[in-house]
Amino acid sequence: MTRLFRGAFIVWVVFRYGLDELVLSSFQRPGFRLITRIVSFGRRFDSPRGERLREALERLGPIFVKFGQVLSTRRDLLPPDIADELARLQDRVPPFPSAVAVATIERAFGKPLDAIFSHFEQTPIASASIAQVHFATLRDGRHGGREVAVKVLRPDMLPVIDKDLSLMRLMAGWVERLSADGKRLKPLEVVAEFDKYLHDELDLVREAANAAQLRRNMAGLDLVLIPEMFWDYCHTEVMVMQRMHGLPINRVDELRQRGVDIPKLARDGVTLFFTQVFRDGFFHADMHPGNIQVSVDPATFGRYISLDFGIVGTLTEFDKEYLAQNFTAFFRRDYKRVAELHIESGWVPSDTRVDELESAIRAVCEPYFDRPLKEISLGMVLMRLFQTSRRFHVEIQPQLVLLQKTLLNIEGLGRDLDPELDLWATAKPFLEKWMVEQIGPKKLLEQIRAEAPQYAKLIPALPRLMHDYLQQRPHALRQDIDALITEQRRTNRLLQGIIWSGVGFLIGLLVMQLVLRVRLW
Repeated sequence: MTRLFRGAFIVWVVFRYGLDELVLSSFQRPGFRLITRIVSFGRRFDSPRGERLREALERLGPIFVKFGQVLSTRRDLLPPDIADELARLQDRVPPFPSAVAVATIERAFGKPLDAIFSHFEQTPIASASIAQVHFATLRDGRHGGREVAVKVLRPDMLPVIDKDLSLMRLMAGWVERLSADGKRLKPLEVVAEFDKYLHDELDLVREAANAAQLRRNMAGLDLVLIPEMFWDYCHTEVMVMQRMHGLPINRVDELRQRGVDIPKLARDGVTLFFTQVFRDGFFHADMHPGNIQVSVDPATFGRYISLDFGIVGTLTEFDKEYLAQNFTAFFRRDYKRVAELHIESGWVPSDTRVDELESAIRAVCEPYFDRPLKEISLGMVLMRLFQTSRRFHVEIQPQLVLLQKTLLNIEGLGRDLDPELDLWATAKPFLEKWMVEQIGPKKLLEQIRAEAPQYAKLIPALPRLMHDYLQQRPHALRQDIDALITEQRRTNRLLQGIIWSGVGFLIGLLVMQLVLRVRLW
């Protein structure tokens, strides 16, 4: 019943804000124009279409806002008026009352606000789908006087998200049962991944831990700044972190006026992404412009600033190696190896012909090489790859859906920063170096060093373990030996029978030849 009411509410919002008219009017065929006039009869939409879409997504809740944030980075796929409005979803979602934020902070720490902060800005500096942020100054203690940013979770988020996820699970179940592509697309598994990430985002202690891990991983890289977490003031609903001083990455003209090297910034972004994905297997997975800034502090001028660590992606060693081999083969235009990797990993049926899959991948990817980013649409590449995957029954990998979303974000950011960026030339040296490191002596030494403590415990115990095994299992060993001897005797008899049969056959042939010659003589 709850899902029914939620579904009815979504339909009401669609009609209330005229989203049906917006979709139908995008089609140019006369039949669709007639349908548009019919469904729009008696309704007036004075607001621009981009504003109506943004307000509808805000009204529908956090999941839909997340979808709008992803779309906002794809200016190559959207009209400018819609892209500009959706960009407001990145950090300008209508805030909840500051009094509610203050009450949440005081409830979380069991103290009045003035006992924690000497200064607290009531007006939020940023407001997004899950939380909003206020600037403040810590009062005392070991961090007294530090400028901080206070992130406060929106109230009553869990019930809204659970309703939407329940509806998504219902629809995914229908797709899996009724669609011919249901098994291949694994919609229920994709929704389960989305469920996990959204619920993780509602726990700000987990987000603080993600930030701390990224901060350690990125130490020494000198490309990105991650705010320090103040653990004494972290709670599931409130997170206090170091205040960062930067400009949003989408304010490119202002960054250029301040002297930031924009092409270098774009190249650094590619290096940063591939480092997090392939070196660490732990990457920031919500990289829209509202979460990425550029430092204007003289000491760290021109470096990235990452914010909002509620959604991070992780990759296993198998996933990292498989993806790296795919990317490396792709950058080398070795489409046969790409096809072989898909078959070896089990992503496509084992009886798939390598040459046919190779030809299909070449047809999708070859037109986009040696082009600057402004002439490439990763969205279109992924769309064509999706069509190819359907033909060859490629199974969707739910654990990589978040990586694909992040790739779309990265491409959108790169397009805004430097449309002339050669994505392939920038990424290829990094991946080739990483692959060499994975199979070189350095990696071998690292693996030996990692396993050394286990070996140190195991090697001295091996003689005792072998003695105990032989002493405690003589009967079982004897049974195994007897079984082997019996099987060997059976095999010997079989071989002897085959040999004697062959000898008899040859003797028979010789006798027949002799008889024939005697008769003829």
